[in-house]
Amino acid sequence: MATTANLNAIFESLPSIPKPRGLGKIRKKAIVRCLFEKKKTEIQDNPVHATRRLVIGLASVALFGSTSGIGNSLAEDNGFWLTGPLPVPYAKNNINNEETGTRSFLKKGIYIANIGTKGRMHRLKRYAFDLIALGDLIAQRDAWTYVRRFLRFKCTFMYFDFDEVISATTAADDKKSLTDLANRLFDSVEKLLVAVKEKDYPQTESCYKVTTSVVEEVMARMA
Repeated sequence: MATTANLNAIFESLPSIPKPRGLGKIRKKAIVRCLFEKKKTEIQDNPVHATRRLVIGLASVALFGSTSGIGNSLAEDNGFWLTGPLPVPYAKNNINNEETGTRSFLKKGIYIANIGTKGRMHRLKRYAFDLIALGDLIAQRDAWTYVRRFLRFKCTFMYFDFDEVISATTAADDKKSLTDLANRLFDSVEKLLVAVKEKDYPQTESCYKVTTSVVEEVMARMA
């Protein structure tokens, strides 16, 4: 009895043996490998089950693949975003500068969403109001870089919106008057941009007044 008590005392006094780091990970990997080898052996022993699993896997891929294809087709057709490269927009009506054949303010790489004729008319009216509100920055010469960017961005949308609204108009007189209004607006905007770029304050003020008067006509026409 005394010997057993002494042995217990010796074992209790011994320091605890530290557990090697990474031992748990090694054991887990070993278990995973064993399970994998077991499944591999089962597949080799039972080719019928292997074929069945393969067929089910291919069927699931086909099912999810067809579902994702439906999602892509809806995304391409909804008119609000594209899954491919941006299309290069162009005007179908005669609203370009007669000398250059285009408009100097047009920005590239902008997707103009198709929101319908009424939606485009509403956007034309709203952006026309934004151009009038731009007058507060005309007097601040240090903000003219922002004025140029603002004009180019807004007028790019107005250019293509005007083109679609003109195309949707059936009456010949209305189509002609809308084309004339668009050309007067964009001609004045191009002159305003030149004055701002040259930092000619008197010319900028004069061009902005002309632009404002045309913009007010646009707001009244799109009401």
